Amino acid sequence: MAVLKNIIKRFQKDKFPFQFVYSDSYCLGDLKNHVFPVEKYRLVYEKLLAIGAEKKNFIEPFVPAEKDLLRVHSSKYIKKIKSGRLSSSELMALELPFSKQAMNFFFLTAGGTIRASEAALRDGLCVHIGGGFHHAFSDHGEGFCVLNDVAIALEKMMAEKKIKKAMVVDCDVHQGNGTAAILKEKKNVFTFSIHQMDIYPAEKASSSLDVGLWSGDGDDEYLAALSLHIPRIYEQHQPDLIYYLAGADPYQKDKLGDLNLTQKGLEQRDQLVIEQAQKRGYPLVILFAGGYALDVRDVVSIHLNTIMEARKNHKRWRKKGVLGILK
Repeated sequence: MAVLKNIIKRFQKDKFPFQFVYSDSYCLGDLKNHVFPVEKYRLVYEKLLAIGAEKKNFIEPFVPAEKDLLRVHSSKYIKKIKSGRLSSSELMALELPFSKQAMNFFFLTAGGTIRASEAALRDGLCVHIGGGFHHAFSDHGEGFCVLNDVAIALEKMMAEKKIKKAMVVDCDVHQGNGTAAILKEKKNVFTFSIHQMDIYPAEKASSSLDVGLWSGDGDDEYLAALSLHIPRIYEQHQPDLIYYLAGADPYQKDKLGDLNLTQKGLEQRDQLVIEQAQKRGYPLVILFAGGYALDVRDVVSIHLNTIMEARKNHKRWRKKGVLGILK
């Protein structure tokens, strides 16, 4: 009987051998008919519980200290956010209704990506059920993004000497213009973005490496372009930590993108990015970024597929002794 109990315990522990970051406060209030499906975070969380994740698998985010925010964002901009004194043009660029609840969401998600970074360095991988707000610049927000959570977390990890080199692999359909601009002068940070050219942002920033695709390109073009650079950039730059923005918006039924990828194509994208990082022992933070399909259930399915791919690879390479060592 004791042996059986131990087997059950091991199975439960290994069901998700890494942690998730999530909060019930990941909510933007009543967005009415806004295109941003913020409910996707709660729906993914509930699905994970339904398939066997336990409460202990989840870490709560926190509101970062001001010094952590100021490594990335200007003091003037942070004061504007906290006081709610954004101009009409700044609100127009955000394309989101302003509220205290919404601003708390963005502060929490920044803390969530910090938590995910710490957990990934400890366990080899962590999934943030949120984050990836890559259109936020140092002094303003754009395109549903108020704070650049990836840049905030990355800078904190470097300031605390937990890492020396980092990489951002941005596979959202939109170019990560804010992240590229913020991290442009960082010698030990490599930013990679594969995105659709003929959509927002109209003016692209310069990442360390940008791969531009076009409306309707589909699975074959996308995966061929991605495989030209991964794992090559991993081997060349050997990062201590990778941030993977696993956007669901390259999907063929997305309302804001038109790269025309199938769910199968997105699974192959995830496999390439995650497997090639994990087999080399590079800790990985996975963030959800965008996803605006006509049916929110498609967005949830795509994000869950990313998690299942992470689970499969993490188990495989941990068993081989590659993962799970704090660097």
